[in-house]
Amino acid sequence: MKLFENKFIPFIAAFAFAIAGCSDSKNSTKDSAESKTASGQEAPAKVEMPEVEGTKTIALANGASVTWIQDNEGKKLMPRELFSDASDSLYESLNMPAGLPASVSTFLVKVDGKYILFDAGLGAWGGQMMKRLAALNVNPDSVGLVYLTHFHADHIAGLVKNGDSGKMEKVFKNAAVYAGKVEYDAWMNDIPKNDLQKNIMALYKDCLHLFAFGDSLPHGVLAMDAVGHTPGHTAFQISNLLVIGDLMHGYALQKFHPEISSNYDMDKAKSAESRKRIMQYARENKLLMAGMHLPPPGFAK
Repeated sequence: MKLFENKFIPFIAAFAFAIAGCSDSKNSTKDSAESKTASGQEAPAKVEMPEVEGTKTIALANGASVTWIQDNEGKKLMPRELFSDASDSLYESLNMPAGLPASVSTFLVKVDGKYILFDAGLGAWGGQMMKRLAALNVNPDSVGLVYLTHFHADHIAGLVKNGDSGKMEKVFKNAAVYAGKVEYDAWMNDIPKNDLQKNIMALYKDCLHLFAFGDSLPHGVLAMDAVGHTPGHTAFQISNLLVIGDLMHGYALQKFHPEISSNYDMDKAKSAESRKRIMQYARENKLLMAGMHLPPPGFAK
């Protein structure tokens, strides 16, 4: 969701190609071979996470847990103008003239005693994720994997921060970062206003792993084609959880009318097709959807 036009001036101007250590992807891949699928799993383990404002933790079928983290401050509403393909009568039938409830969210999965983060949020643009992680007693250095649904600023800016010297630094120093090759290639070569994306990817280059749709990733995470919002937009399945990224910006509207895309979607036709297909997949497989712009608390069935 392109909210900020990539105006990441303090970070870009001070960018330094300093590389920190990362986790061993080979060990992570070994862990994934030991992970189980959603079918025939044991009962969910007891969730042991502190109660923190702007978060919600749910047990998954494989014994892992997922924590929704609201990254935006306060309430968020998606304006009517964002859904120009919706007729006035359809929109008015929702009785939400002020806008559709939404959020900017990230999701933290704890599996096999390790932390996986799905998207990194707003970062310097008012992101609340670091404050919420601290309240959850999760040190960013303990995050071993970051999976990116796509490269819009409100999903990757939280990967970096200004260091004491004013230079860009990693937030997740020990994390391997997984991104779709189609998404990566598009932002590196074809999409304009991409300084932020190029700089962050360069900073994490020694920890960056590119995947293809259909790949099975560490800890049994499946990468799924969800293109349309961006060229390589990705959904991820782990156990009975389906992380849908920006598949929906206005849940109250799109849950019943998946054919309507938001104006943030780069290819509306492909976005609508992906939305219909993935929502049907979630229904058929009884999956819990986790969306980066779903209304609080970020989950939907």
